[in-house]
Amino acid sequence: MTDVLEGLEIAPAKPEDVGLVLTMIRELAQFERLLDQVVATEAGLREALFSERPQAEVLIARAAAAPVGFALYFHTFSTFLGQPGLYLEDLYVRPDFRGQGVGAALLQHLARVAVTRHCGRFEWAVLDWNQRAIDFYTHLGAQPLADWTTFRVTGDALLRLADATVQP
Repeated sequence: MTDVLEGLEIAPAKPEDVGLVLTMIRELAQFERLLDQVVATEAGLREALFSERPQAEVLIARAAAAPVGFALYFHTFSTFLGQPGLYLEDLYVRPDFRGQGVGAALLQHLARVAVTRHCGRFEWAVLDWNQRAIDFYTHLGAQPLADWTTFRVTGDALLRLADATVQP
């Protein structure tokens, strides 16, 4: 593993970090060529992350108090394992800090969270064109799941499905 950036600190995001989190979400989306799909707002993130029943959690990595990356994650549940799991929705390291151990430190921190919370698995997805990330994850011991295809329903399709009478 690469030497970790000197003075790196990882801590849970606080309500006052919501603007920063949204900024880094947009930076990630720009890198992934998906910026046009970001419709998140600070108000929506604040509700999702810091309400009475949070839907997700965020870790922020800082070096010399400057934000250098983040990880947004939430719990899943495996019926086969009969245990919760941890799902990493987003991992982002700002360009000037890549290759300095920030991503590995965030993943290691999340692995510790998963173990502490008795999770049976820790999962995430990666875009198939992002070979650098794929190589990095594989180097850390992660295995790609070849027999699963991710499906998604959003927007109007989600509304149609919710209103549809499903035919056998």
